[in-house]
Amino acid sequence: MNFIWLFLIIISFVFAAINGRMDNVVNAMLKSSQNAVTVAFSLIGIMAFWLGVVKIAQSSGLIECFSKMLNPVMRIIFKDTKKDSAAFSNIALNFSANALGLANAATPFGIKAMQNLQEENKGDKSIATNSMCTFLAMNTAGFQLVPASVLAILVSYGAHNPAQIILPTLIVTSVSFISAIIISKLLERVF
Repeated sequence: MNFIWLFLIIISFVFAAINGRMDNVVNAMLKSSQNAVTVAFSLIGIMAFWLGVVKIAQSSGLIECFSKMLNPVMRIIFKDTKKDSAAFSNIALNFSANALGLANAATPFGIKAMQNLQEENKGDKSIATNSMCTFLAMNTAGFQLVPASVLAILVSYGAHNPAQIILPTLIVTSVSFISAIIISKLLERVF
């Protein structure tokens, strides 16, 4: 991937030099760098807020309650996982963080859930279990109730109504999430 980026950068400079537009390339590069910093700083606030909400929910036991509410559904989805598995709470935390649009916060919980599922792997440790594959598919599909990161980016660029993306995002991520589970369960029977 690095070679592709390097190739694109070199080609840009070569064509800019040939066409006498090197100043445009340099200006675009500097403006893009400035925009990247602006967006990064605008994301700090929203990320800090939602990470705080998740931490409070975790400390107050709300995540544990959420995990217990999801337990019957997770038992159906993750049939080969132990009933008292630590993976369920980490999956619930991962799911909660993803639902709030905090993919960066969801990552540590997802890794811990995968480690928990790997500990329960009774077969060949180099082969993922059905539960691991299903969790990966669910995590990749990324169900979101509130796309916080995208909202923060839209706000930083001055969008007039950034909240208008919430319903379409909910519909699309719901369809992809449910599709990921169904496809995983169908492939589970084949392989």
